[in-house]
Amino acid sequence: MKQTTLTLLVLAVSAWTTQAVQAENWPGWRGPRGDGSSSSQTVPVSWDATTGKNLLWKTPLVAEGHSSPIIHGNRAYIVGCIKAKKQRTLLALDAHTGKVIWERVVLSAPLESKHSLNSYASGTPVTDGKTIYVSFLEVGASKIPAPNVGNKRLITPGRMVVAAYNAAGKKLWAVKPGDFVSAHGFCSSPVIFENLLIVNGDHDGKSYMLALDRNTGKTVWKTDRKYGIRSYVTPLIRNIDGRTQMVVSGSQHITSLDPRTGKPHWIIEGPTEQFVASMVYDGNLFFMACGYPTYHVMGINPRGTGDVTKSHITWHSRGAKCYVPSPVVVNKYLLVADDRGTGNCFDARTGDRLWQNRLGRHYSGSLVTARGLAFFVADDGITKAVKPGPKLQVVAENKLGEFTYASPAIAHDRFYIRGEKHLFCLGTETAAGK
Repeated sequence: MKQTTLTLLVLAVSAWTTQAVQAENWPGWRGPRGDGSSSSQTVPVSWDATTGKNLLWKTPLVAEGHSSPIIHGNRAYIVGCIKAKKQRTLLALDAHTGKVIWERVVLSAPLESKHSLNSYASGTPVTDGKTIYVSFLEVGASKIPAPNVGNKRLITPGRMVVAAYNAAGKKLWAVKPGDFVSAHGFCSSPVIFENLLIVNGDHDGKSYMLALDRNTGKTVWKTDRKYGIRSYVTPLIRNIDGRTQMVVSGSQHITSLDPRTGKPHWIIEGPTEQFVASMVYDGNLFFMACGYPTYHVMGINPRGTGDVTKSHITWHSRGAKCYVPSPVVVNKYLLVADDRGTGNCFDARTGDRLWQNRLGRHYSGSLVTARGLAFFVADDGITKAVKPGPKLQVVAENKLGEFTYASPAIAHDRFYIRGEKHLFCLGTETAAGK
């Protein structure tokens, strides 16, 4: 009897653990760990939305944008811009059926100046399951000469808008915590940390990093950035040897801040001016990919203090021209996609590049990883599932049938991919029943 009881207990714990893993949410930019990784072991590796293979549903999107969908429980949220009405919106959907539950207009304002590859709704929202936080740029009719550009032109300055909504779609608060100006437009994805909402304000002016009280929107701390240069990186927070570090590249440097206070731990100068790709961490090193005007991939030891430019860069490669897509770490490999459609695989420990091959036409979205594979989603909607290793191994090539410029999400054993016109949900019939 004791053995039977023990066996049943083990099976129950195992089933609960499996269910918990399968039910993993994707609550913000790059998922539950902020690094593009999913613990799902049954998310589909192959699909074809043009034939219906592993397509559970697709929902038309009236509002445009490049922000990623987020998923928590049975809800999916996505932001967009209805250009004809100059409205920035937050949309809630049933994550299992794709049915629209509600839509809210966060702000109505003139459309800002931007780069042709950016959108008017590029910042991915974040949620704790109860409150959804969004960020946009609000501009007026005035224009100023564009700073930090090669071709002189007038652009629209503005202010960052951060707002909070509950799951029923009620606005809880909205604030304008800082100025923002950039010829490339706006993109800032908020990050939840304890009772704080952290937002990056790197721009071509008096740049800042700030933390808001999640309940009120009140600014808790605001740290000036050393340089005022546009960058669009979402911070990554990790606890390392008892020290909580918020590591972010951008605005001509890489830095680690205390997320509770905004005070710096360490800084690395350079290696270039502008950054877009978020960093990742393998438990030993942080990995940075950038940028403009020069391109770099770095492995960084985060255990220093002060200026560690000359002491804590473990390895440095200049061979991958990656600017926008964020990388992933899979086991001992660092996978990097450069904008031009080339994939790169590095030995994460040494920085040795194991291979470089063309995988797609162009990459805007960031990489994600599940089941030991890295998924490269090209702008034309073709996703290649790659098994990392010394040689390139493409295990699947999947069609969406629509262009996509957003980074994918993985939740509840499903892929959620935002196309130009639809939100797609890809999974098996087993996943559909959850």
